[in-house]
This record gives sequence, C-alpha cells and structure tokens, in this order.
Amino acid sequence: MLQLDQLSVTAGDFTLSADLTLPETGRIAVIGPSGAGKSTLLDVLAGFRQPTTGRLLWQGRDLGPLSPARRPFSVLFQDNNLFPHLSLERNLALALRPNGRPPVPAERAAIAQALNQVGLAGFDMRTPGALSGGQQSRAALARILLQKRPVLLLDEPFAALGPALKSEMLTLVDRLATDLRALVILVTHDPQDARRFAKQTLLVNEGHVAPPQDTEALFADPPAALSAYLGT
Repeated sequence: MLQLDQLSVTAGDFTLSADLTLPETGRIAVIGPSGAGKSTLLDVLAGFRQPTTGRLLWQGRDLGPLSPARRPFSVLFQDNNLFPHLSLERNLALALRPNGRPPVPAERAAIAQALNQVGLAGFDMRTPGALSGGQQSRAALARILLQKRPVLLLDEPFAALGPALKSEMLTLVDRLATDLRALVILVTHDPQDARRFAKQTLLVNEGHVAPPQDTEALFADPPAALSAYLGT
C-alpha cells in the first residue's frame, strides 16, 4: 500500500498536507480547483519535491531517501515527454537505457511488443511529429509499460484530446494497469473522468488532500468545496 504519513510540503506561502493510505492496486482520481495542490501532490510522490514533514511509504518502505528514478512510480504528463528528434524506438528505449544509448536486440523486441500492446505495431521508426495526439499518448503509455513500475501517476495526460478519444485512452490505461497489477493515480479537472475511471477519489482543496472516498458517493453528495468547484 501507499501511505502518506502526516505529510506536508511547503513552497513559499503555500502548504500541502495529506495523511492517508491508498491500496496496492486500484484506480484513484484526484480532483479539485486549479492551484489547490493536485500537481504538487504528484510531484511529492514522484520525488520532484521533498516533503517538509512526514513520510511517504510504499509497502512499508520509506521513499524519502530515494531519487525519482529509484521510486516505484511511472509518471505521464500532458505533453507526453517525447523527444521530437528521436524515433519512437529511441524514445521508448530511454525507459530501459536512460543514458540514451541505442537499444540492444532484446530491448528492441521489448519495445516492439510494448508498441503492439498500445496499438502502434510497426511505428518503431516514426518520430512523434508524424503521429496524431492520440498516437503520441499511446506511445507514452508504451514507455510506461517498459518501466514496469507498480504505481502510475497521470497528470491530466489526455486533457487535450476530444471526449471520445479521451475515453478510449482511459480504457486503455485501465487495461494496461490491470495487466501490470498497478495502482493508478489520475489527476483530472473533469468529474466525468473520475466517475468513468476511478472507484475512489481524492479531493484536494486549499492545500489539503482528503482521504479517499467512493467516487459515486462523493459526487452524489459533494461537500461544499467540491460543490463550489463544480458549480452545483
């Protein structure tokens, strides 16, 4: 399980606090107003920011001393983080060889298999600029598959996609995460994403991360902060 033990992080005059536990597998949405601390939460989990107080534990292990590369998290951002001058094969190879060296034959086979799993078989030598937005998102998911980490952190990666394609991508994430037996934490501004994808939701408001709540129950009877955010 993932435990945020009396954790807080301060940046300037903003403080984010959380004291909660998440299951080892499952689908968790994170929702709240802009500036409430959603992306800050993911930054702390991934190791891009260090907590001011408290601990972050995975399966009882304190992750505080670990660099982002050594943590059990894969991160998918909205811009997909694909290098435009590299082929998909070389982009995905960075998940296996961060030093940028060309993949060896066994790694090339693993990359081809990951691309096939996301519906991009035969796209190995294409560059990101030759792909649609949805295809770029699929390529970024293939990179996550290669990392094989037990927690996926998604920071609104499909916000720029249309409703139908976004729904398709969330379904693909769910299928791939099931194969990996992974915990997925999805930051979103769209309540429909949360209801479609996640059984539990974290409400972030004014720097406080509330413990996970049943998604349908939360939206059926939203607290004042969520109701104000949704405009209901």
